[in-house]
Amino acid sequence: MNYLDAIIARRSRYALKNTINLPEDKVIEAIKDSIKHTPSAYNTQSTRAVILLGENHKKLWNIVKEALLAKIGAERFVATEAKIDKSFLSGYGTVLFFIDEDVVKEYAEKISDNFYGWATESAGMAQMNVWGALSSLGLGASLQHYNPLIDKKTKEAFDIPANWKLLSQMPFGDILSEPGAKTFKDIDELVKVK
Repeated sequence: MNYLDAIIARRSRYALKNTINLPEDKVIEAIKDSIKHTPSAYNTQSTRAVILLGENHKKLWNIVKEALLAKIGAERFVATEAKIDKSFLSGYGTVLFFIDEDVVKEYAEKISDNFYGWATESAGMAQMNVWGALSSLGLGASLQHYNPLIDKKTKEAFDIPANWKLLSQMPFGDILSEPGAKTFKDIDELVKVK
């Protein structure tokens, strides 16, 4: 599979199984390599990731459920809980993505305030690289954003440094079913050639 094929094959896959079709260490290695080789402004390497497996993966999604129940109430929570159970908790693992704010602050003070934006860009590339890598291994994934609602409890539960800012959660696992057809805007509205 070439790079463009991997980009095209990458989709949000919500129907996940709590299995993976290859050795766990291969998945961990792919995630680490994806983070390691993601570019960053001035090679600051401010993106951080935590891979949650087994009970830690389940613990995260239970933190999400507890936070949402408290926020939206029991009546509205029923549908939300079903979605979390079937789409995220049902997976094999979750990658948490962060920005190390100490690194960003250091470079922002020395060089430019633009480092806050550049760090976010680099983290976005890392998320896409990990997602593409998981997809190329035949695994499904999606990108979720339950922060800042879960930030404090997540940091406490997994001993995350205070200077790491949570950006997103990527549950992954074997694919239970494929998503429906994707719709696209007219590409000529999105890309101009002059």
